[in-house]
Amino acid sequence: SKMAPSDRKFKVCICGGAGGIGQPLSMLMAMDDRVGELSVYDLTVSAVPAEGVATDLAHLNMGSRVRAFGLDPKSGDKPKDKLKECFVGADLVLIPAGVPRKPGMNRSDLLKINLGIAKDLVEACTKFCPGAVIGLIVNPVNSVVPAMCEVYRRHGLDPKKIVGITTLDVVRANKFVHEITGVKTSDIHVPVIGGHAGASILPLFSQDPAGAKIPKELIPDLDKRVQDAGTEVVNAKAGKGSATLSMAYAGAMFGKAVLAGLDGEPRTECAYVQSDITDLPYFASKVTFGPFGVEEIHPLGKLSEHEEARLVEAKKQLKGEIEDGLKALDALYSGAKL
Repeated sequence: SKMAPSDRKFKVCICGGAGGIGQPLSMLMAMDDRVGELSVYDLTVSAVPAEGVATDLAHLNMGSRVRAFGLDPKSGDKPKDKLKECFVGADLVLIPAGVPRKPGMNRSDLLKINLGIAKDLVEACTKFCPGAVIGLIVNPVNSVVPAMCEVYRRHGLDPKKIVGITTLDVVRANKFVHEITGVKTSDIHVPVIGGHAGASILPLFSQDPAGAKIPKELIPDLDKRVQDAGTEVVNAKAGKGSATLSMAYAGAMFGKAVLAGLDGEPRTECAYVQSDITDLPYFASKVTFGPFGVEEIHPLGKLSEHEEARLVEAKKQLKGEIEDGLKALDALYSGAKL
């Protein structure tokens, strides 16, 4: 479905746009020539007001118009009631929102809080921009994405519009292969499949010519390094944050691929989507983005012996985390109805 690239300009919304990922992500998207309008939304309690981020970015000598939107969490206002101008007409919504995991907080606490945040934003999208592609960077991604697909289904909308952004796993796998082999980064394309946490992250080094040259005995450690790369950053930041700059870089790569596809230049990136290429209902693999968003979900292709064994492990973890997300959403809906 290749159309001639146009001079069409797109509207992009960044929810959580004043946060650690949101600010650099907003900057990178404001610098994309395909972006005509950028909405930067955040809570009024954010460290820097969204208004400040938008005013700062408005001085970039780029064609994009940047606007700020805020909600006061104390007001009880929901995005779907107040943020029409922010979302209406959006082609792409990127959501680097939610709270990071704090010491002493378990996964289900994190899931409950972040699921509520994601649901409020996704419900605004169902109302104001139901045709937009929604890119989620809300942890835990493995659980939040299935739940948000379910929100779209309940509103009679296409769950294929909801996409989990796993691009950072690919970026890291590619960079680590470059460091070992010296092959140019632009020539390395390691698919990363499965999910976006721990053992669910499965880099397919065997499917990249440079990655396939790496001695077999180095692969298990390299695989593990991609899985644990987020922890490298957390440790290096010594309790003062997690991966924000590399995440924004990866999020913008994803965003640019989606916009190129919408503009008639299909692009393929790995992403976590509703899928039937395995026996799991959600799975990350190569996805081609076209004029309507997700156009084709590619099969896994040939796996090495190591990768086949790891696939079993990845699927086991992912299956449980998908179920956690759907259960938590049910609890949220039944709570909301009482």
